Amino acid sequence: MQDTQTRRRFLGILPGALLAVAAGARTAMADSATHCGPVTRGRAALAHPDPRPGIDASKVLTEDRLANTSAAPVYDMVREIPEIVDGIRCHCGCAELDGYYSLLTCYEEQGMAQFCDICKGQAREAHRLHQKGKGLEAIRTAIDARFG
Repeated sequence: MQDTQTRRRFLGILPGALLAVAAGARTAMADSATHCGPVTRGRAALAHPDPRPGIDASKVLTEDRLANTSAAPVYDMVREIPEIVDGIRCHCGCAELDGYYSLLTCYEEQGMAQFCDICKGQAREAHRLHQKGKGLEAIRTAIDARFG
């Protein structure tokens, strides 16, 4: 009798457990689709990259290629300082993706930054501090303090 009750209880909670697992998988897929989620790597993996020699903004999307044209002003800011943005690690979680190099990557190809407040916030902060004459190390420190 006890085996029957245990089996019935298990079968009663199984649909709820499966739904919870499916919901978690859906959330994980949504996070990876937008590439904008919490950073989960260890601290050693979170180092800022070295700006690549000769890097330019030629791959940064232009307004006519953006799905979210309200993000265009931030993309313009990034185009002004690609050598700075290329030396900053993004704190949104996209640093874990294949092909990622720096915050500059978030503004190229698919332009995932247009939908990510963290990517846009970091770029705005980098631009603002660069306009004030701050160097890359000071900009990294400020971004880590605010977004890290």
